[in-house]
Amino acid sequence: MTIRQLLFGAAIAPLLFALLISAARGEDEYEREPISYSKTAPRNRVSRLLDEISTGKKELAHEDHFGYLKPLLKELGIKPSTQTLVFSKTSLQRQKICPQTPRSLFFGDDIYVGFCQQGDVLEISAVDPQLGAVFYTIDQEKSNPPKIVRQTDNCLICHGSSQTKGIPGHLIRSVFADALGLPILSGGTYRIDHTSPIEQRWGGWYVTGKHGGQKHLGNLVIQGREVPREIDNAAGQNVTSLEKHIDVRDYVTPHSDIAALMVLEHQAEAHNLITRANISTRQALAYEAALNKDLKNPPTYRWPSTTSRIKSVTEPLVEYFLFCEEAPLTAKFEGTSGFAAEFSGQGPRDKQGRSLRELDLQRRMFKYPCSYLVYSESFQALPEETKGAILKRLFEVLSGQDKIEKFAHLSAADRQATLEILRDTLPGLPEYWK
Repeated sequence: MTIRQLLFGAAIAPLLFALLISAARGEDEYEREPISYSKTAPRNRVSRLLDEISTGKKELAHEDHFGYLKPLLKELGIKPSTQTLVFSKTSLQRQKICPQTPRSLFFGDDIYVGFCQQGDVLEISAVDPQLGAVFYTIDQEKSNPPKIVRQTDNCLICHGSSQTKGIPGHLIRSVFADALGLPILSGGTYRIDHTSPIEQRWGGWYVTGKHGGQKHLGNLVIQGREVPREIDNAAGQNVTSLEKHIDVRDYVTPHSDIAALMVLEHQAEAHNLITRANISTRQALAYEAALNKDLKNPPTYRWPSTTSRIKSVTEPLVEYFLFCEEAPLTAKFEGTSGFAAEFSGQGPRDKQGRSLRELDLQRRMFKYPCSYLVYSESFQALPEETKGAILKRLFEVLSGQDKIEKFAHLSAADRQATLEILRDTLPGLPEYWK
């Protein structure tokens, strides 16, 4: 995940760059009614913290090396064990990033924070229930109060484009990076989520943890500007210490935990799908309301096109939540930071003590294959038409009514356990669930 993904070369002319921004922004549907992304006041974790800071209810302390990072993580409830390190120059402060000084990424269920060594700003992306990804920067120079700015333009060049399927969202990329951290785009890049093969993941990232014989692209620095046809990354596998790569004293923790990376990848795309479902449904309903008004139809008349559009965004979300096409694990994965234990311990838990957060990390990522983001504020804020359709489909699959091939990876025991967990822990379920 980056706050602003690098798509253009460093030598692009400023005028052309500005024109590209204007052209892209002029075509963004999410800037029009009913979304009005840039004009709408956000309501998310960061905006609430901003309100508390502006009214003097809270303050952020400043430290010499980390600036506002540690106090910010504490206020947002983000664990240091979530730290992952990316050394490719694929974000806002690219000049600060290289294999010797990777960028740190921390995350919670609805928040992402980026920190660069000697960086000018902290980079924040908050998941807003109505707007999707909302971007902020905090000036790392000490001031009272700290200078926190919402970013509504440059970040969206990549984070609100075809790269995110036209919604304000997040990107996780795997690239081949050279000794300076520059992506070697001729070698290919990968968009990563939990369906991506392990062997394509973590190019341009550091990875700490054990994973048996499964191979990945993490910890790999390409010498020169040509990616070899046969890549030897034996030294990058099953790495448990980064001390030979970086000065770990400069970082909040010495880890870039493999389990944290996997959860990060799942979560980022899940948020994108939730945002897409929200925005697309609201756009469809607004168009339908205008059409009914123009044609003097009853306000409640439902057009087949509206139903079809809602289904087109709900079904992919259901499939992703239930881990369809998840890349299999063929060995036990073990992180180094304690992330797995901390994450699994958060709950909520059902009457038998089971939780959707419990990690498996041997056959697959989670023990119970349904995303914990079903509890998220952004999921709960989905339009009723969308949330109702998703809950109906989840029930059909988990109750065994729907046994089509795409859900064949779910055993009878998987379905029953997940159904029971949701019944006990998810508020607002329809009566037919009970």
